[in-house]
Amino acid sequence: MVVVGAGLAGLQCAQSLRDRGLTTVVLEAGDAPGGRVRTDVVDGFRCDRGFQLLNPAYPALRRHVDLGALDLGIFGRGVVVAQDDGSSIVADPLRHPWLLGRTLRSGYVRPLELGRLLAWLAPALGSVPRLLAGPDRSRAESLAAAGVSGRLGLEVLEPFLTGVLAEDDGSSSATFVRLLLRSFVRATPGVPGLGMQALPDQLARGLDLRLRTRVTEIRGPGEVRSEVGSHRAGAVVVATDPVSAAELAPIAATPMKGLRTWWFTTGQGLTDPTFLRVDGHRAGPVVNSAVLSAVAPSYAPVGRHLVQATTLLPSDSTEADVRRHLERLWSVATGDWDLVTVHDVAHALPRQPAPAEVRRPVNLGGGLFVAGDHRDTGSIQGALVSGARAARAVAASLGSRR
Repeated sequence: MVVVGAGLAGLQCAQSLRDRGLTTVVLEAGDAPGGRVRTDVVDGFRCDRGFQLLNPAYPALRRHVDLGALDLGIFGRGVVVAQDDGSSIVADPLRHPWLLGRTLRSGYVRPLELGRLLAWLAPALGSVPRLLAGPDRSRAESLAAAGVSGRLGLEVLEPFLTGVLAEDDGSSSATFVRLLLRSFVRATPGVPGLGMQALPDQLARGLDLRLRTRVTEIRGPGEVRSEVGSHRAGAVVVATDPVSAAELAPIAATPMKGLRTWWFTTGQGLTDPTFLRVDGHRAGPVVNSAVLSAVAPSYAPVGRHLVQATTLLPSDSTEADVRRHLERLWSVATGDWDLVTVHDVAHALPRQPAPAEVRRPVNLGGGLFVAGDHRDTGSIQGALVSGARAARAVAASLGSRR
């Protein structure tokens, strides 16, 4: 078997094929596994390519990954919301009981608004098949219909979802958003102690992985041509990013959403550093900011803090614009913060409009298969699930041929 692409979907597919006793080669154009999940070490700072979170509630993670070996650092369960006159915190009182008073004084915990939000979220807390079978519309339409329009919805939920979904127009499927929020309710996300790169590195163990091998063409049946030679196989799985996949396989190109992540370092201590920060009035380009080194100390050298600031792409925001907005978010001067690096991820997440399509075909016929989060849901969960689905389809196809 040949798997094209060593992102999470490709790695999971290859491991599943290997578990079935099928000899598999993984061809990857890059210099390390991971695809969109990568970490660069710059001057001792671990900068993930894009601000990424690992949610231990994802069923596929619990099934396929040794989470204990990743040494997850966990974020605070809640958000800090910047306002014109300072900031407020909204935290889970069960996880952070000492923050209950500040949460109640934030002005965001109003019984009617909270009740409407919980009623809207309720379908996500029950049966997933029932949720997927129900009616769907855009998240903006769905939340408006549910009356989620007060400060809690507009100044907390909307800014939070803008960063999670990489979109600010409310176009994502409400069903998909409920699925994502279901995972946030069930567990608090974090990051591996050695950066997000630790996840694909673990998934790649034991595989025949060939790096710096860019595939240029797939010719049927089962001939894969790359810049360094050709390979023949009983089946080929295209597990590249969605844009590249459409160039190699007969599938439609999935529209993608982009993000830019600015990485800064400071020696200055920051308030509530383990909580994600958003702007309730969205008075600048930054959709969220967090101190990664407060969650996982190995992200920065001793005595330094590593702060990420994420903006949407496309964007014409300058570094000065980002610094000004960070001053509002953190209530400190940022002029002496050093810029470590900037990451542009033009194809960060696939668009998932309503109605949600969470199970696209992976068997294209003729021994050609496809895997990736664009075949399931735009998430780490979706990537792993699609990889396992593609492996099952390959095994079934080969079994039927025999």
